Amino acid sequence: MKQEKKIEKIEEKVEETKEVAVPVVEEPVIEIEKAAAAVEVVEEEESAPIKKAGGFDVSSWNPKTELGKKVKAGEIVSIEPILEHGKKILESEIVDILLSSAGNELLMIGQSKGKFGGGARRVFKQTQKKTPEGNKPSFSCIVAFGNKNGIVGVGYGKSKDTVPAREKAMRKSKINIFKIRRGCGSWECGCKTPHSIPFHVEGKCGSVRIELIPAPKGKGLCVEQECAKILQLAGIKDVWSKTSGQTRSKINIIYACIDALKKLNAVKVQHDQAENVGMKEGIIAGAE
Repeated sequence: MKQEKKIEKIEEKVEETKEVAVPVVEEPVIEIEKAAAAVEVVEEEESAPIKKAGGFDVSSWNPKTELGKKVKAGEIVSIEPILEHGKKILESEIVDILLSSAGNELLMIGQSKGKFGGGARRVFKQTQKKTPEGNKPSFSCIVAFGNKNGIVGVGYGKSKDTVPAREKAMRKSKINIFKIRRGCGSWECGCKTPHSIPFHVEGKCGSVRIELIPAPKGKGLCVEQECAKILQLAGIKDVWSKTSGQTRSKINIIYACIDALKKLNAVKVQHDQAENVGMKEGIIAGAE
């Protein structure tokens, strides 16, 4: 009897072990699927079009101007001939491709709301329009763009929201780029390197006047803070300045600085025109 009971217990244990489901090992299958997905991602990245200018997709760009079509086709590979010949840039993608290493910076033109009208400086300047429906706020900002090697531009954007205003300002800053002359015009320094400006210039906007004076090497940018950001992006390291007027208006002082930088090239153009006039007068006198 005892042996029979033992045999029955052994048979019951065998049946229980048969009923227990053996766990399926899924880890190897999951790892294989992950590896296959990683391979697909790598293949997609290799087959994807080349991106330039901080992630700008050249293949998705559909240029509308003749200049843009030449840039996309590879006929123009540098921004220098475009600026030297005075061609108008109407598409910001041109600058994204030709100046992929350039950077931009938002300028502090606004002020946060605070007691007695005093608050910290802000990137966006907020204004309001009174209407029968209520107050309609709008935001404006200014972006400076440059490659720190003689090319700089400033753009102004305004919209009902902050993000569209910033995007508009960034796009206009790339379209408005221009080339400036650099040099060593200080009588205290004779290094002959382009660390400063070649001569004294003056710019104005509204009541604001700003004078940029060449400084010796190592002096730094002794100028208003927002103008210093523009000069730094332009590649100027040492300069003195003198301002007058309502300089608390940041927008006016920024545009006055841009006006002064543009005059660095205007002198050269006037000199070339004077030479051409002199040559024409000499030819006429010789003919007579």
